[in-house]
Amino acid sequence: MLLVSCLAPIFVGFFFRFAIPFLDAILMGCFHMAAILSPYYKLVDILFANLTPIMFCFVSAMVSLEETDEKIAVYLFITPLGKTGYIFARFGVTAIIAFFVTIILLPFFKLTDLPLITILLLAVGGTLQGLIVVLLVLTISSNKLEGMAVAKLSMLPVFGAAIPFFIKSNVQYAASPLPSFWIGKAIIENMSLYLLPALVLSVVWICFLLKWYLHKI
Repeated sequence: MLLVSCLAPIFVGFFFRFAIPFLDAILMGCFHMAAILSPYYKLVDILFANLTPIMFCFVSAMVSLEETDEKIAVYLFITPLGKTGYIFARFGVTAIIAFFVTIILLPFFKLTDLPLITILLLAVGGTLQGLIVVLLVLTISSNKLEGMAVAKLSMLPVFGAAIPFFIKSNVQYAASPLPSFWIGKAIIENMSLYLLPALVLSVVWICFLLKWYLHKI
């Protein structure tokens, strides 16, 4: 299952890249409309940029929960590796790998014309989202079974990116505490400046959840 999770971004990427435009063409022909799905292609690119880090970090979360269940993590904490080394090895290395994989995959599977700097920023934002998800899973769950359930719920904050696409009034700012909201707003309004609050909020979320996780263990 964990192996499939790592390969999932490739399978989903092919679906996004080829199936969605094909489905869009069919729908436009059926309803005789000039655009149906194409206005949301940018949202699809955002979701894909988040997918790889989240899947990779989900695998790390499951491994970490297994080590916690088997009391391995506790013993690793008192080795020269320490808590900091353990956290970096489990989550930091995974996040770095996911960042580079996103940079490689996103140009192949993107549906819109994204400049290189935007791809890099989306990869950074997606990586931070992945870390938020893994820390949510670890702080709320006490075993692998709970981790599977919590992982599904922890994906919900990622869909804050969709709010600027569907809600145009100021009500949308009710979702402003979510980093993904600002990522969606930056892409739909083509203003990279909005990515700054996304990065700051992501760091705040990560620091809070990391402190909670360290207190828990």
